[in-house]
Amino acid sequence: MIDGPEHVKKLTPTQLEQLAEEIRQELIAGLAKGGGHLGPNLGVVELTIAMHSVFSTPKDKFVWDVSHQVYVHKILTGRKDRFRTIRQTDGLNGFALRTESEHDCFGAGHAGTALSAALGMAAARDKKGTDENVVCVFGDAALTNGISFEALNNISHTTKKFIGILNDNEWSIAKNVGAISAYLNKLITNPSYNKLSKDFENFIRKLPKGELALKLAHKAEEGVKGILSVGMHQKKEVASADGRGGFGNPVLFEELGIRYLGPIDGHNLPLLVSTLEFAKTCDHPIVIHVLTQKGKGFEAALKYPEKFHGLGSYDAKTGETPAAKAGTPPMYQDVMGQTMVKLCQKNNSIVGITAAMPTGTGMKHLEKAMPDRYIDVGIAEEHGVIFAAGMATMGYHPVVAIYSTFLQRAYDCIHHDVCLQDLPVIFCMDRAGLSANDGPTHHGLFDISYLRCLPNVIGMAPANEDELADMMFTATLQNHPAFIRYPRGTAEGVPVKDQPQPLEIGKAQVVQNFSDNGKPKVALFGLGPMNTIARKAAQQLSTEGYDVAVINPRFTKPLDAGAHECFGKAADLVVTLEDHVLMGGYGSAVLELFSEKAVTTPVVRIGWPDQFIEHATTQDELRAKYGLSVENTVAKVRSHFNAAPAQGLKQAALAR
Repeated sequence: MIDGPEHVKKLTPTQLEQLAEEIRQELIAGLAKGGGHLGPNLGVVELTIAMHSVFSTPKDKFVWDVSHQVYVHKILTGRKDRFRTIRQTDGLNGFALRTESEHDCFGAGHAGTALSAALGMAAARDKKGTDENVVCVFGDAALTNGISFEALNNISHTTKKFIGILNDNEWSIAKNVGAISAYLNKLITNPSYNKLSKDFENFIRKLPKGELALKLAHKAEEGVKGILSVGMHQKKEVASADGRGGFGNPVLFEELGIRYLGPIDGHNLPLLVSTLEFAKTCDHPIVIHVLTQKGKGFEAALKYPEKFHGLGSYDAKTGETPAAKAGTPPMYQDVMGQTMVKLCQKNNSIVGITAAMPTGTGMKHLEKAMPDRYIDVGIAEEHGVIFAAGMATMGYHPVVAIYSTFLQRAYDCIHHDVCLQDLPVIFCMDRAGLSANDGPTHHGLFDISYLRCLPNVIGMAPANEDELADMMFTATLQNHPAFIRYPRGTAEGVPVKDQPQPLEIGKAQVVQNFSDNGKPKVALFGLGPMNTIARKAAQQLSTEGYDVAVINPRFTKPLDAGAHECFGKAADLVVTLEDHVLMGGYGSAVLELFSEKAVTTPVVRIGWPDQFIEHATTQDELRAKYGLSVENTVAKVRSHFNAAPAQGLKQAALAR
C-alpha cells in the first residue's frame, strides 16, 4: 500500500515494523535474479523508514554517501513497482540519480561526498531563508576519506541546522581499517558516551511509551557493550573542559562544534523515530551515531558481508551463488592478484596497496599469501597514491590497485606527487571500460585522456590476461610511473605463462599483417579488449574482399610511432578501436601522431561518445547500442569504401 513517503507517516508503530519486514523480504527476493547491493540495504531498512516517517521529501533533503544503500528509499518514494528492474537495462539506477526522481536530491557513487554536498544544501537553504531539513547519511567508512573531514571542519562555521546520521556497521566493502574505525569502536564501548544525553532523555519521556523506548535503548546499549567489550578494562572516563560527562566530552565531533548523539540501535524503529524527531528541534549541527548490522535479516549476508555487499544472482533462500562453469576464463582481477603474489615472491621491493577493495581488485590473493606485503589504506585514494609515492622514494615498487573511476579523485596526487617526481609507482586500474550494472559513476572511460597528457607516464592496455601479467612484470622493471588499464569481468581465455615476460616499452604487436593481394587495405588498431573485436572484424572483412592488418598497440603512451606510421601509410583506411571515450583517447593520440608524421590516410575512430553512458544489464548491450562492436566496425569500413570492394580499390588507387 506504500506508493509514496506520505503513506509511511500514516502507519502505526506496529505497521512500521511490518513494513520493515516486508521490505527486507522484497530486497532478498527482488535482487536474487539480477544482483545488487544487498547487504548495505538490509542494514538500513529501519533507518530509512524512520527518516521517511519524520521528514518529508522532496522538500526535505536526504543525501546518501555513496548511495548504494538507497534501495529502500527508492521503494518508499514511488518506485516500488520498478524495483526489480534495478541495475538492469532501462531500469532503476543502482544509486541515487537526480534525473530519476525528485526524491533523489543528490547523485553519488563514490564515498566521502555526502557531508560536503549536504552542507552546501544547508548553506543554500540558510541564504534563501527557507526551512528544509537536510539529512546526511554517511557511513563509518566515509570517515577514512579526506573529503569528509574537510566538510566536518566547516559545518559548525557554516550553518546552525545540520543533521548527520553516522551509519556505523563496521564495514565499507571489506572490513574497515585504521584509526577512525578504532575510534568509533571506542565510542561504542566507552561508558561515558554509551548513554543518552539528559535533554534527549527528557524529550523521549514526554512521548507516548517514552519510558519503554528508553528502557529498550539502554538495553540495546548494554548489548552492544557486551558484543564489543574487548579491551573494556582499558577504557577510561573522559571529562570535558566544562566538566560535563556524556555528550559534553571532547570527542571528534564535539571538538568540531557538532553535537554527538548516540550510539543508538539502528534497528529499533521507535527509538530511531524519536531520535530523528528530537534532531528536528535542534538549533545546532548534530550527528546521530547509529549502529546497524550489514545484511540484517539474511543469514548468508550476515555470514559473508563482503560478498553480499554487491553481487550478481543468488538463491533467495540459501544465498548460494552460481558456480563458475568449467572452462570459464578467470576474472581479470584474479589474474592481477595471482600475478602480484608471483612478483612479490621474487622481488622484495614490490608491495601491494588497495583502497578498501581487496576482493574487487584481486589484492585478496596477496593478503592471503603474503600479508606483510599487503596494505589497505581504506577509502582514501588520494592518501593511497601519495603513500605509494613516499614508499617509492625509499626504493620500493608499490603496486596501487584502484578502479579507473575511483582513481580520478587522486588525479592531483598522480600529477604532482608521482609523475612530477618521476617515481616508479605502478597503477593497476581495474574496471577500465564499462561497469555495466553500476552505470556512469563506475564506468572507467576517461583514464587514457587524463593520463596521457602527463610527462613521464607509461600507459599500457593488455589484450588478454597473459599480457596483463607481462605488463605488470614489465612495470616492475621501470623507473617511471606505469599505468595498466584492464576491464571488469572474465578475461579472454588465453593461458597465463608461469613466468611473465618483459615487453619492450612503446612496442606494438602485429597480430596480422597485410597480404598485399591488391585488395583495399584496412589497418585495425584494437586497444586492450577491443583487439578481440578487431580480430573478429578482420575475419569478416577478409571474406568481403579487404586486405586487413590487425595491430595490438599495447601502449597508449609512448605510442609505437614506427608501427603506427608504417601501417598508416600502407593502409587505405585506418580504424582505431578503444574501450574509452573518443575525446582525448587512444584514437586522438593516433591522429596527433599522423599529423606530426604527415600521414594522410583516413582514420575511423570507434569508442565511446562525448557523454556519460547509462547503466545496463550487460556490457554487450551498451557496446552494441553505441557501436563498439564487430558489426559496426565492419559497417564503418564498408561505408568508407561505399560497400563495394572493387570501387573502394579504385578510389584508393586514385587517392594515391
